[in-house]
Amino acid sequence: MASWLGGLGSGLGQSLGQVGGSLSSLTGQISSFTKDILLEGAEEVGDAATELHVSNSRLREIESINATQKLENERLKKVCSDLEEKHEAAELQIKQLSIEYRNQLQQKEVEISHLKARQNALQEQLRKVQAAAQSAQLGAGVLPPTSTSASYVPVVRHSSGFEGDDMDFGDIIWSQQEINRLSNEVSRLESEVDHWKQIALSSKVQGTNDAEQSEICKLQNIVKELKQNLSQEIDEHQHELSVLQDAHRQKLIEISRRHREELSEYEERIEELENRLQQDGVSADAVDDSKISEQKNNAQSLGGKVEELQVVNDLEDEIRKLNHKLSSAKEENKNLLKEQELAKLEKIQIMQEYESLKSDFSMLQSSVAEQGAFLKEQEEKLQSKTSLPDDVVRLQQALLEAGNEIARLSSLNQGLEKEMTSAQHKNETILSAYTEDQNSELSQLRQDLERKEHELNESIAERETLIAELEELDKQNQEATQHMITLKEQLSKQNTETDSIIKQLKCDIDFERKKVSVLESEMMETVKELNSQTEKLSQCSYALNDLHISKQQLQDNIKDLQEQLRKAWDCNLHNKKEIGELQQKLKEREEELSVSLSKLTEKSNRESNYTCQDQVLKEREVEIAKLQNDISENKQLNEDLEKSLSNLRTENGKLIAATEKLKQELSDAISEKSKVYLEKDTVLEALKMEKRQLESELNQMEKRLLEQAHKYKQTIEELSNARSMDTTALQLEHERLVKLNQEKDFKIAELKRSIEQMEIDHQETKEMLTTSLGGQKQLTELVKEKELFIEKFKNQALQVKQKLEEYIEVSKKQAVLKQNLEEKDRSLAVMKEENNHLKEEIERLKDQQSRSTPMVEPKTLDIIIELESEVTQLKVIKNNLEEEIEVHKKTIEDQNQTTAQLQQSLQEQRKEIDESKFQCEQMNVTHERLSLEKDEEIKNLQKTIEQIKTQLHKERQIIQTDSSDLFQETKVQTLNGENGNEKHDLSKAEIERLVKGIKEREMEIKLLNEKNVSLSQQIDQLSKDEVGKLTRIIQEKDLEIQALNARVSSAAYRQDVLSLQQQLQAYVMEREQVLAVLSEKTRENSQLKTEYRNIMDMVAAKEAALVRLQEENQKLCNRSENSSQDMSRETIQNLSRIIREKDIEIDALSQKCQTLLTVLQTSSTGTDNGSGGVNSNQFEELLQERDKLKQQVKKMEEWKQQVITTVQNMQHESVHLQEELHKLQAQISVESDSNSKLQVDYNGLIQSYEQNEKKLKSFSQELAQVQHSIGQLHNTKDLLLSKLDLVTPSVAAASTISQFSGIQCSAPEVLSDESKLLQKELEQLKKKLQEKDTTIRTLQENNQRLSDSVATASEVERKSQEGTESEMRQIKEKHDVLQKSLREKDILIKSKSDQLLSVSENLSNKENENELLKQAVTNLKERNLILEMDIRKLKEENEKIVATCREKETEFRALQETNMQFSMMLKEKEFESHSMKEKAFAFEKLLKEKEQGKTGELNQLLNEVKSMQEKAVTFQQERDQVMVALKQKQMESSALQSEVQHLREKEQRLNQELERLRNHLLEMEDSYTREALAAEDREVKLRKKVLILEEKLVSSSTAVENASHQASLQVESLQEQLNLVSKQRDETVLQLTISQDQVKQYALSLANLQMVLEQFQQEEKAMYSAELEKHQKQTAEWRKKAESLEEKVVSLQESLGEANAALDAASRLTEQLDIKEEQIEELKKEGEIRREMLEDVQNKLMNLMNSTEGKVDKLLMRNLFVGHFHTPKNKRPEVLRLMGSILGIKKEELDQLLSEDQRGVTRWVTGWLGGGAGSKSVPSTPLRPTHQNIFNSSFSELFVKFLETESCPSLPPPKLSVHDMKPLGAAGTGNTSSTPFNSQIQDSAVLGMSRRPDTNPFLAPRSAAVPLITPAGSSGHLLMKPISDALPTFTPLPVSPDASAGAVLKDLLKQ
Repeated sequence: MASWLGGLGSGLGQSLGQVGGSLSSLTGQISSFTKDILLEGAEEVGDAATELHVSNSRLREIESINATQKLENERLKKVCSDLEEKHEAAELQIKQLSIEYRNQLQQKEVEISHLKARQNALQEQLRKVQAAAQSAQLGAGVLPPTSTSASYVPVVRHSSGFEGDDMDFGDIIWSQQEINRLSNEVSRLESEVDHWKQIALSSKVQGTNDAEQSEICKLQNIVKELKQNLSQEIDEHQHELSVLQDAHRQKLIEISRRHREELSEYEERIEELENRLQQDGVSADAVDDSKISEQKNNAQSLGGKVEELQVVNDLEDEIRKLNHKLSSAKEENKNLLKEQELAKLEKIQIMQEYESLKSDFSMLQSSVAEQGAFLKEQEEKLQSKTSLPDDVVRLQQALLEAGNEIARLSSLNQGLEKEMTSAQHKNETILSAYTEDQNSELSQLRQDLERKEHELNESIAERETLIAELEELDKQNQEATQHMITLKEQLSKQNTETDSIIKQLKCDIDFERKKVSVLESEMMETVKELNSQTEKLSQCSYALNDLHISKQQLQDNIKDLQEQLRKAWDCNLHNKKEIGELQQKLKEREEELSVSLSKLTEKSNRESNYTCQDQVLKEREVEIAKLQNDISENKQLNEDLEKSLSNLRTENGKLIAATEKLKQELSDAISEKSKVYLEKDTVLEALKMEKRQLESELNQMEKRLLEQAHKYKQTIEELSNARSMDTTALQLEHERLVKLNQEKDFKIAELKRSIEQMEIDHQETKEMLTTSLGGQKQLTELVKEKELFIEKFKNQALQVKQKLEEYIEVSKKQAVLKQNLEEKDRSLAVMKEENNHLKEEIERLKDQQSRSTPMVEPKTLDIIIELESEVTQLKVIKNNLEEEIEVHKKTIEDQNQTTAQLQQSLQEQRKEIDESKFQCEQMNVTHERLSLEKDEEIKNLQKTIEQIKTQLHKERQIIQTDSSDLFQETKVQTLNGENGNEKHDLSKAEIERLVKGIKEREMEIKLLNEKNVSLSQQIDQLSKDEVGKLTRIIQEKDLEIQALNARVSSAAYRQDVLSLQQQLQAYVMEREQVLAVLSEKTRENSQLKTEYRNIMDMVAAKEAALVRLQEENQKLCNRSENSSQDMSRETIQNLSRIIREKDIEIDALSQKCQTLLTVLQTSSTGTDNGSGGVNSNQFEELLQERDKLKQQVKKMEEWKQQVITTVQNMQHESVHLQEELHKLQAQISVESDSNSKLQVDYNGLIQSYEQNEKKLKSFSQELAQVQHSIGQLHNTKDLLLSKLDLVTPSVAAASTISQFSGIQCSAPEVLSDESKLLQKELEQLKKKLQEKDTTIRTLQENNQRLSDSVATASEVERKSQEGTESEMRQIKEKHDVLQKSLREKDILIKSKSDQLLSVSENLSNKENENELLKQAVTNLKERNLILEMDIRKLKEENEKIVATCREKETEFRALQETNMQFSMMLKEKEFESHSMKEKAFAFEKLLKEKEQGKTGELNQLLNEVKSMQEKAVTFQQERDQVMVALKQKQMESSALQSEVQHLREKEQRLNQELERLRNHLLEMEDSYTREALAAEDREVKLRKKVLILEEKLVSSSTAVENASHQASLQVESLQEQLNLVSKQRDETVLQLTISQDQVKQYALSLANLQMVLEQFQQEEKAMYSAELEKHQKQTAEWRKKAESLEEKVVSLQESLGEANAALDAASRLTEQLDIKEEQIEELKKEGEIRREMLEDVQNKLMNLMNSTEGKVDKLLMRNLFVGHFHTPKNKRPEVLRLMGSILGIKKEELDQLLSEDQRGVTRWVTGWLGGGAGSKSVPSTPLRPTHQNIFNSSFSELFVKFLETESCPSLPPPKLSVHDMKPLGAAGTGNTSSTPFNSQIQDSAVLGMSRRPDTNPFLAPRSAAVPLITPAGSSGHLLMKPISDALPTFTPLPVSPDASAGAVLKDLLKQ
C-alpha cells in the first residue's frame, strides 16, 4: 500500500514538474521574444531581400525548434507510458511474490505445527511402547491375550468370559496385575530407601570431608564477594558523605555571607541614625537655612528696597546666634558618636568571634555526625566480620575532644555575652554621666537617646532572630544526620538481603545436589525394576495356580452356604412378619417427622429471608443516612460561605440546589435499586426454599435407604446364624417366602418410582437454580457497576468537600484580613484625628509665636519639625495601608477566579452525572434486552424439547439405528463444509465454526439430557411393566413374526431406502449449513453496508478537510491556468498596444509626408535657388526617414505574424494542459472516492472486530454454560447408576427400618404422640397390603387367561397364513409406488445438490468481496492517518497564532497602562507648575504685606499655603490613583468579558458536539436493534423451515417403514439378510475409520486455523491470541468430555437394553433353572444387588416350574393325533413311535405294541432312516399348508413345520444387538460365548438396557450373544449372530450356534 502511494506521489510530482518546466520555458521564450522584438529597432538591414532572408531563416529555426520539442514531448510521453506499464507490472509481480511468500510462510507454519503434532504423537507412542514393554515383561509368561495392556483386559473378559467356571478369569487376571503392579511399587520404594541409606552411609564415611571442603570454598568465595561489595558500598557512601559535607560547607558560607551583609546593612543603619542624631541638633538650623535661602532669593528678586534689607539684617543676626548654639551641640554630639563607634566596634568584633565560633561549632557537629555515622558503619562491619578495638578507641577519643571543644565554645559564648552586657552597662553609665553634665542643652536629645535605645533593642531582637536562624541551621544539621542514619539503616537492610540471597543460593545448590542424587537413584531403580520384573513373572504363574485352587474352594463354600440358606428360610418368615408391622409403624412416624421438618424449614427459611431483607434495608438506610449527613454538612458549609462571602451567595445557592437535585436523584436511584434487589432476593429465596425442601427430602430418603440396607444386612447375618434349622420346615415355608418376595418386589418398584420422581423434581430444581444463578450473576454485575457509580459520586462529593473546606479557609483569611483592614482604618482615623489635633496645636503655637517675642521661635520651629516628621510617617503608614488594600483587592479577585473555577468544576460534575445517568439507562435497557432474549431462548428450548419428546415417542424404533449414524455423518459433512470454507475467510470462518461447534455441542447435550430423561422413564416403566410384559409378549408374537418375515424379505431394498434417507438427511443438513453460512454472510454484508453508511457520515468531517485541500488545489490550478492565460493575454494586449502605437506613428508620418510635399511644392514655386539647396537637404532627410519607417513597418508585420503563430501554439498547448489538468482532477476525485471507501471499510472492520470480541465473550459464557450442563450430565449419570445400585438395597433397607422402629418403640414414654400416628400409618399400610394381594390374584387370573389365548392364537395363525398371498400382491404394488417415489427423491436430491453448488459459488463471491473491502480498509487507514497528521499540524499552527495574539494583547495592555501613568505624571507636573505659580503669587503678596510690616501674618499665610498645597497634592495624587485604578478595573472587566465570551463559545461548541455524538449513538443503536430484529426473524423463519423439513422426513421415513413392514413373508432371505447385516457391520467399521480420519483432518485443519488466527491477532493485538487458544483448548476438552459422556450414555443404554433382554428371556429359560441357581449362588459374592435380582428371577421361575411340571401340551398331542390320521397308512407307525418317544415310552415297549404290524414299521423305519441319512438339511422354503400338498408331504417335513410354528409362542424374542458381534480385537481369538444364560442376566442387570446399539461404535462389547444351548463348536451360527435393530426382532429356535437346520432335525429325531 505504502509503495503504491509512493509511486503515485512520485508520478504526480514528475508530471507536475514537467508541466511547470514547460510553462516556465514557454514564459521564458515569450519574454525573450518580446525583448528581441523591442530591441529589433537597433538592428537594421539594408535591403528588403536581406530582411526576407533573415525572417525566413528565423522561421526555419523556430520550426526546427518546434519540431524537436514536439519529438521530445512524444518521446517523453512514450517513456512515461512505458514507465507506468513497468510500474504496474512490478506492482503485480510484487503482489504475486508477496502472496506466494505468505502462502509459503503459512505452509511452513502448518508444516511446523504438523511436525510438532507428530513429535507429540511419537512421544506418546514412545511412552505407550515403553508402558507396553513393561506390561509385556510383566505378563508375557502368563497370558498372551492380556499382555497388551491392562485396559484391554475387560474386553477379553467380556468376549471370552462365558464358559461357566471361566466367567471371572479376566477379572482375576486384572486383579493379579494390579497386585503385581503394587508389589512392584513397594519393591521400588524399598530399593529407593536402601539406595538412600547407602548414599547416606557412604557420604558419612567417605565424602564428608570433600563435600564440606567444597562447600567451605564456595562459602569463602561468596564471603569475599560480599566483602568486596561491602567495601564498594562503603566507598560510595563515603563519597556521598563528602558531597554532603561540601554542600553543607557551601550552605554555611552562604549563610555567613548573608549574615555579614545583614551586619553591614545594620552598620549602615546605625551610621544613618548617627547622622540623624547629628542632624537632630542641626535640623532646626537646616530648616531655617532652607527658609533663609528662600527668603534670600526672594530678597534678591525684590532687591532695591530698604525695608527688606533691614529685615534681612535682622534675620542674619538671628542666624548667627543659632549657628553658635549648633556648633556647641555638634561638638557634644561628636563626642557621643565617638563613644558609640567604639562600642559598635567592640560589638562587631564580638559578633565576628561569635560567628567564627558558631561556624567552628557547626563544623564540629557535622564532623561528629560523620564520625558517628562512620562509627556505626564500623560497628556493623565489626558485627559482620571481626572486632576493631583500635578504631573504636580512636573514635571515642575524637568524640571526647569534640565534647571538650563544644564545652569550651559554650564557655566562650557565655563570656562574650557577659562582655556584651558589660559593654552595654558602660555605655549606659557614660551616657548618664554625659547627660548630667549637659542637662539644660540636651533635654531634647534624651528623647533621641531613648529612640536609639529602642533601636538597640531592635538590634538585640535581630540578634535573637539570628540565633533562631542558627538554631534552624542546627535543625538542618540534625536532619542531615538523620538522613545519614536512614542511609545506614538502608545499608543494613541491604546487608540482610544479601545474606538472605546467600541462603537462597545455598538452598538452590542443595536442591540441585538432591536432584542429581535423585537421578542417580532413578537409574539404580530402573536397573532393579528390570531385575524385579523377571522375578515377578515367575511369581505370577504361581499366583495363578493358587487362584485356581482358591476358586474351587470358594465354589465349595458357596454350595455349603446355599444349603445353610435353605435352612434359614423358616426363621426368616416369622422375622419378616414382625419386620413388616414395625416397618408400617416406622413409615407413619417418618411421615409425621417429614411434615414437622418441612414446617420447621419453611419457618426458618422465612426468618432467614426476613433477616436478609432487614440487613439489606439496614445497609441501605445507613447509606441514605450517610448521604443525608453529607447533605446537611454541605448545607452548613454553604451557610458559612454565605456569611463570609456576600458576593458568592447566589452562586452558592445554585450549587446547593444542584447538589440537592443530584442527591435526590441518587436517593431515587438507590430506592429503585433496592426495590429491584428485594424482588430478586424474594425470587432467589423462593428458589432456595424449594431447593432446601427437595434436598431435605432426598436426604431423608437416602437415610431411610441406608437404614434399610443396614437392617437387611443384620437380618442376613441372623439368618446365617440360624443355620441349624430343619430342612423340612424350609421346604414347607418356601412357597410363603416366594409370595412375600413378590410383595417386596412390588414395594421396591413403588419405592423406585418415588425415588425417580424425586430425582426428576431435583433436576428441575437444578435447572431452575442454574437459570436463577445466571440471573443472579447479571444482578451481581449490575450491583458492582452501581457500586462503582456510588463510589465515583462519593469521590466527587469528597472533592467538593475539600474545595469547600479550602474556600472556608480562604473566607476565614479574608475575614481576618477584613478585621486587619478595619483595625487599620480605625488607626487611620485615629491618626487623622491626631493630625487634626496637631494642626490645631500648630495653629495655637503660631498664634503664640506671633504674640511672643522672637526669642521663643526655635522651640516652636522644633515642634513644627516634629509634627512634619509625624505627618510624613503618617503618610508612609497611609501608603502602606493602601498597598495592603490593593493586596486585599487582589485576593478578592483571586477568590472570584476560584469561584468561577468551582462553577466550571460543578458544571463538569453535572455533565459527568448526566453521562452516568445515560450510562445507567443504557445498562438498564441492555439488561432488559438480555432478560427478554433469555426468556425467548427458554421458550424456544421448551418448544424444541416438546418437539423432540414427540419425535422420540414417534421415532423410537427408527432412531435406535439411524440417529447415531446420521449424527456422525452430519458432523463429517459439517467438517467438510468448514474445510471448504476455511480457504476464503479464515478469521470469520474460524469464529463461525467455533459458534457452530458450540451450538452442535449444546444440541448434543440437550439430546443427551433428553435421552437421560427417556432412560429414567424407561426405568420407571420397567418396574411397572414387569407384570404386564407377559401379556404383551404373548399378544405381540404374531405381529413380530409377520414383521420378521417382511423385513427379512426386503433387506436389500430397505438398505437402499436407508442409504437414500441418509443421503437426503445429509443433503438437508448441508443445505441448512450453507443457508446458515449464507444468512451469516448476508448479515455481515448488511452490517458492512450500515457501517458504510455510518462511516460516510463519520468521514464527512475528515472529508471536509480534503475538500478544502482539493478546492485550494483547484484554485492553484486555476491560478496557474489563469496566470498562463493572463500571461498570454498580457503579451497579446502589449503587442496590440505596440501595433496600435506603430499604426498611429505611421499615420502621423504619412501626414508629415503629405505636409512636406505640399510645402515643397509651394517652396519650389515661390522661393529662390538659394533656398532650394536647403530644401533639397531636407527632402533627402525625409526620404531617409521614410525608408526607415518602411523597414520598421515590415519588421512589425513579421513580428505580428510570429506573435500570431506563438499565440496559436500557446492556445494548443493550453488545451493540452487543460486536458492534463482535467485528468489529474479526475484521478484526485477517484483517489478521494477510494479513500472514503477505504475509510468506510476500515470503520466497518473495526466494528466487526469489536463484534468478534463480543462474540468471543459470549462464547466464553456459552462455554461456562456447557461446563455447567456437562456437570449436570455427570450428576444425572451418577443418579442413573445409583438408581441401578439402589434398586436392590431398598429391600434390605425395609427390614433394617423395621428393626430400628422396634428399637424406637421401646421408648413409649418419650414418643407417646408419635406412636398414635405410627398406628394410623400401620393401618394404612395393612390396607395397602390387602390391595396388593388383590392385584396379585387378578394378575394370576390374567396369566391363566393369557395361556388360553395362546392356544386360540395358534389357530388364528393358520388362518392368517392363507391371507398372506393377497397381502403379497398389495405389497408388490406398494413396492412399485415406492420405487417411483425413490426416483422422485433422486431428482430432488440432484436439484438440492445444484442449489448447494450455486449457494457455494455465491459464498465464494461474497468472501472475495469481503477481501476487497479489507484491502480498501487498509488503504483508508493509511489515508486517514495522513489526514489526521495534517489536521494536527494545522491545529498546532492555530494554537501558536492564538498564543502570539494573546502576547500582543498583553503588550498592548501594558503599553496602555504606561501611557496612563505618563498622562498622570504630566498632569501632576502641570499641577506642580500651577502650585509654584500660586506660591510665587503668595510670596509677592507676603512681600507687599511685609512692606506694611506684618511679618507674623506672613508666616501664618506661608504655613497655610503650604498645608493647602500639600492637601491639594495629596488630593490630586488620590484622584490620579483612583483614575488609574478605575482604568485598570475597566481593562480587567473588558478582559474578563472577552474571556467569558470565549468560554461561552467553547460551551456552545461542546454542547453541539455532545448533541451530535448523542444523535450518532442513537442512530447506531437503532440500526443495530433493527439488524438484530431482522436476524431474529430470519432465525425464526429458518427454524420453521427446518421443522417442516423434519416433519416431512419423519412422514417419509414412516411411509418407508410401513412399506417395509408389509413386505413378503419368505424365510429364505433370512441368511441373505444376515449377510447384508454383516456387510453393514463392515460398512460401519469403514465409516468408523473414515470418521476417525476426518476427525484427524479436522484436528489438522483446527491447527491450521489456530496458526492463521495467531497471525491475524498478532497483527491486531497479541493478547487475544492467547485467549483464543485457551478457548480452543477448552472447547477441545469439552468436546472430549462430551464424547466421553456420549460413550457413557451409550454404555448405559446398552446395559439397559441388556437388562430388558434378560428380563424378556427369563420367561423362556425354564429348562436351565438348575444351572441358573448354581450360577446365582456363585455370583452372590459380587454383591447383594445381584443376589436380590437373581432371587426375584428364581422365585418367578420356581412358580413357572410348579405350574408347568408334569403337564403335557394338549395342542401338541392333538396335532400328533390328527397327524397320525392324516398320514398314509404305511407311515402311521412312525407317528405312533414319535408319540411314544414324546410321552417317554421305551423302545422295547413300543416294539411290543407295534409287533402286530411289523412289516409297515420296518419299511417306515428304513424309509425314515434313509431320509434322515440322505437329507441333512431342512428345505430352505417351508411348504405352506395348502390342500394340495398336505398329503403329498412327508410326516418329517410336517413335523418340522409344526415345530417351527409351535416353538415361537413359548419363547419371547431375544433382542439381539450389534454388541453381539465379535469386536475388532477379538477377531483373532476364536473364543466362543458359551456362558449359561444366568451370566447374561447378571451382566444385563448391571449394565441396563440398550435399544440403540449402533449409537457408539467406539465402545467395547459388553456381552456376547446368548445361546440357549451350549455350543457344539467354536464359531457361532449366523442365526445367532447379532442383528441391528434396524432389522425386525425374531425368535430363533433354541439351536446351537454351529448347527444347520438339518442338524436341528437330526437332534430332534434322535430324541
